[in-house]
Amino acid sequence: MTRAAIFDVDGTLVDTNHLHVVCWWEAFRQAGHEVATHDIHRAVGLPSEDLIAHLLGEDRDKDEDEELSATHTALYATYFERLAPVAGAADLLRALDGRGWRVVLATSAGGAELGALRKAIDADDVIAGVASADDVESGKPAPDPVHQALELVDGDAGSSVFVGDTVWDMKAAARAGVRPVGVLAGGIPRADLEESGATAVYDDPAALLAALDDSPVAELEQRG
Repeated sequence: MTRAAIFDVDGTLVDTNHLHVVCWWEAFRQAGHEVATHDIHRAVGLPSEDLIAHLLGEDRDKDEDEELSATHTALYATYFERLAPVAGAADLLRALDGRGWRVVLATSAGGAELGALRKAIDADDVIAGVASADDVESGKPAPDPVHQALELVDGDAGSSVFVGDTVWDMKAAARAGVRPVGVLAGGIPRADLEESGATAVYDDPAALLAALDDSPVAELEQRG
């Protein structure tokens, strides 16, 4: 039985959510759309196409989607060399690896963006794999990325955790039968994470690390 510790990246391990909000806001502005930053923030964590649909509606001009996504990507790329980890990110991943967990990232990022994120986390020595939403039929909140992460390490869903910062993360984990654990580092309220399935919520990875022996991680370990 393999225990997988699956992690969302943006807003969970790397402090990027508000950068994404600003970049999406500017992309929408350049295309002539007024979208409130609050609404964008709540949509961060969805794959680009789903985020655009969520914010502009299904009756939008879908021909704009590719340009909107490309503009966001170009704007966000200007921050790659300055991305910062969330407090305790690398220490938590290494602690879990030391306890026998297989650490997997679940993200829609790829290419240079994924490279920048992994550089910011600085824990490649304990990351067993990366499950990308680009490689599955549906991204979060569908369970597909979580299933892919489990498959990468032959993980057992009932013995695994998914740590994330958005309601989409919690829903994806719950639908995959993996224990959802929330962090507040991405700016989503505790109540929203709990309502979406989080079995425990911590301020950030450092707080989860400090409470590891009283967390869902320890509970699953005790089951044997």
